[in-house]
Amino acid sequence: MKTFMVTVDGKNYEVTLKEVAEGAVSSPAASGPISRAPEAPTPVAPAAPAAPAAPAAPAHAPSGNGQVETAPIQGKILRVEAQAGDHVEAGDVVMILEAMKMENEIMAPKAGTIGQIFVSDGETVDAGADLYSLE
Repeated sequence: MKTFMVTVDGKNYEVTLKEVAEGAVSSPAASGPISRAPEAPTPVAPAAPAAPAAPAAPAHAPSGNGQVETAPIQGKILRVEAQAGDHVEAGDVVMILEAMKMENEIMAPKAGTIGQIFVSDGETVDAGADLYSLE
């Protein structure tokens, strides 16, 4: 028998293992279940390549010469703090995006005027989704 110290999720456990001769297998009823390595999957012929999809048109076009700000991560819009037509300075909070139980402030990257808001409170957005335009 050999004893080892194992750490799992920051907790230390002392484990004692019984050494068996190669090829010898204990009875499953006496020592518990035996797990076997999974068998290799059977190869499958690749499917014919699909035709490339046409590029999607942008969901929202900014009015004027504005830029569209997008979601940095997937999440839920908790609050939209600014409205279309509001003047914002660089660093002003435009909306709050909740992701992984954390509130993330979506801030204006530069001074300007909010052109359009493309999302609303409570809406779930994917990473890269259009949030608002800044002119």
